[in-house]
Amino acid sequence: MQNSYHETVLLHESVDNLITNPDGVYVDLTFGGGGHSREILSRLSPKGKLFAFDQDADAAQNAIVDSRFQLLQYNFRHLQRSLRLAGIKQVDGILADLGVSSFQFNTPERGFSYRFDAFLDMRMNQQGSEQTAQTILNQKTAEELQLMFSNLGELRNAKTLALAIVKARQRKPLETVQELLSVVEPNIIGNKYRYLGQVFQSLRMEANDELGALKEMLQQTAAVVRPQGRLCVITFHSLEDKLVKNWVKNGCFNDTPEKDFYGNVNLPFQAVHKKPVEPTAAEIEANSRAHSAKLRVAARNS
Repeated sequence: MQNSYHETVLLHESVDNLITNPDGVYVDLTFGGGGHSREILSRLSPKGKLFAFDQDADAAQNAIVDSRFQLLQYNFRHLQRSLRLAGIKQVDGILADLGVSSFQFNTPERGFSYRFDAFLDMRMNQQGSEQTAQTILNQKTAEELQLMFSNLGELRNAKTLALAIVKARQRKPLETVQELLSVVEPNIIGNKYRYLGQVFQSLRMEANDELGALKEMLQQTAAVVRPQGRLCVITFHSLEDKLVKNWVKNGCFNDTPEKDFYGNVNLPFQAVHKKPVEPTAAEIEANSRAHSAKLRVAARNS
């Protein structure tokens, strides 16, 4: 099932950088179809352990039958607490692939894709959150929608689209993909499919508070990853990548490090590579979704 569920990006590059101790304890924060988890397990000794996170109930169908493996069905923003409940305080490495699975895109009723008509849902965890893409479109102000489309979707005409949505919902609430498309399509600038992808990306990221969850997770890694352990994060969006880059470089999410009262800077991690690892031309040709992927690797300072 895992092959049709998702085509794993930067598989070998990420796991090569992650594993420093085959006997160690590792975490795959984005289990999905289990591609990364299976590769990690293939590198571990019989003493090794792997804990995988996925808040999407559908991912449980891919659970791996292996005594070294345990699936934790939580949002990775609950990283530290969930591991403690499993009896784990520190691990040797953490891997996160922030891309959306092919399965989610290709399941019409989830509402992730503009290719299928469906209710505008887009929640990763349909049991744990009440905020759907539909509630966002119908309840946010024009200014809030503009900010969302500008920051998360990087749309150049975010204000125009936001005003068009507000005007349309005054006649009838926007509830389905086709109803949204009827408003978006007259306002498309540039490449149609890129534009639609940016609109749906911004709604998905907002519905799941993806940037907020990423920040919370990164802040916990300093306590969870043991000295010399690894943090590997694959991003697909410039805002995600900037958060990871600043966390590794500055120990915070700002462009410069924060100093304490005495002028000291706390840097939990150190970058392993000067630049992010990117997919090869061959991988991008085989999987177009890999084109924007960036892998940042950091080692926990002592």
